[in-house]
Amino acid sequence: MTEIKKILIANRGEIAVRIIRGCSDAGITSVAVYSDPDRTAYHVRAADEAYPLHGSTSAESYLVQEKIIEVAKECGAQAIHPGYGFLAENASFAELCAKNDIIFIGPTPEVISLLGDKLEARQTAIKAGLPLAPASTHDIENINGAKADADKIGYPVLIKAAAGGGGKGMRIVESPDALEAAIKTAASEATSAFGDKRVYIEKYIARPRHIEIQIMADTHGNVIHLGERECSIQRRHQKVIEESPSPVVDDKLRARMGEAAVAIARESGYVGAGTVEFLVDETLNFYFLEVNTRLQVEHPVTEMVTGIDLVQEQFKVAAGEKLTITQEEVKQRGHAIECRIYAEDVAAGFIPSTGHMAAYHEPSGPGVRVDSGFVSGDDIPVYYDPLIAKLVTWGSDRRQAICRMLRALDEYTVQGVETTIPFEAMVMENQSFIDGRLSTHFIADEFPDLAASMMPPEEEMELSAMAAALIDYRRKFKLAGIGNEKQQTADAWKLSGRIDGLRKVW
Repeated sequence: MTEIKKILIANRGEIAVRIIRGCSDAGITSVAVYSDPDRTAYHVRAADEAYPLHGSTSAESYLVQEKIIEVAKECGAQAIHPGYGFLAENASFAELCAKNDIIFIGPTPEVISLLGDKLEARQTAIKAGLPLAPASTHDIENINGAKADADKIGYPVLIKAAAGGGGKGMRIVESPDALEAAIKTAASEATSAFGDKRVYIEKYIARPRHIEIQIMADTHGNVIHLGERECSIQRRHQKVIEESPSPVVDDKLRARMGEAAVAIARESGYVGAGTVEFLVDETLNFYFLEVNTRLQVEHPVTEMVTGIDLVQEQFKVAAGEKLTITQEEVKQRGHAIECRIYAEDVAAGFIPSTGHMAAYHEPSGPGVRVDSGFVSGDDIPVYYDPLIAKLVTWGSDRRQAICRMLRALDEYTVQGVETTIPFEAMVMENQSFIDGRLSTHFIADEFPDLAASMMPPEEEMELSAMAAALIDYRRKFKLAGIGNEKQQTADAWKLSGRIDGLRKVW
């Protein structure tokens, strides 16, 4: 076993704060890293130490592996926690950590590579005996082969990126005449998002539920699951509201899905926290979707109903210790719901709403948890995901969890940017949601006007990139000395004292 005394968190926002708190609870020194726009961010202030990465965009800062490793070596961190997103599922980064004798808190590079490739993951799932939707066994090489595969599988089909996730590189195809264009668009988007143009064809399951199983595994051969999360309410294939347990999963189905999740974990040699995702059809048949080789955004709902601190378990497993719980000891109690509070303009199609939060007040009270990355007076930067916080409520049953969520959403105050709070309050009062009638088409079915206004993912990415580039240009224009003398003096002080001169910010 290795004693971990200091952990570098290679992330930002609410997940960085969550891990920093986990370090504090464990008596471990926490180290934050930050880009230029994040130099006064909450996660920087919360950590024991903070080091600059420089640069504004993710590509200039949080995604630069060598910078992260350099800081870890400089500060003497024994381990790096990647959080989610950024480098969390990057096999080359995990390998780079190993080469530099730094513990990567997550699976091995080999497992990340195996399960991160959807085609390889499907083959692993087949070996483990998991149920899968019909799909092509290889990436698309030519249109004639693709047409033959689609005809065999049966329309509608789904074009999916082999290295994808988050809905990128994904297209639904209803008929043969739309297949070629969908393949080209999906491949182009996959190349842009993942640097990998491979796409394949899978049977499209109409009106499914998205249900996932949380797993934990150690280096001693112990693998457990911690029940399911219902993640069906999504916009552009991105989750908005999650809950545990699922309204439709009974003990028998939970056991079957849990056994399947554990089986693929064992087959792949999995270590650490992970999530096995499934689609569940209207007759409660479930099909393997993918494995996320990291801590999920929605992990708090599992923590709330099981009482198990997943971050603490990650620390222990990374240090070579055994899991502190057995499968028999995992018990679900009550019901938990999570609303992701995004800085988004829902009426305009869930587009990001960045800017200054003039006022910010989080709810509290019985059964309420808020995992936030911001405080009042902070700015929501244009460069990153617009997630402000995760609001979680717990109740002795689903009804109480919903009532507490409505109260918490009513108490939540954010001024200066648009948020998803009003929309999530509408969902809590929606009869289909109250009755547990959910699917990944929930927003389209229950709020068709909102669904119709959503910008396609590729257009949203292009708009965000243009906005970020403009803001970055203006910032560099100002720092270059163009402007009045007073402004130049202030910028020089910031550069010498806040960005370059000091390693520890606060």
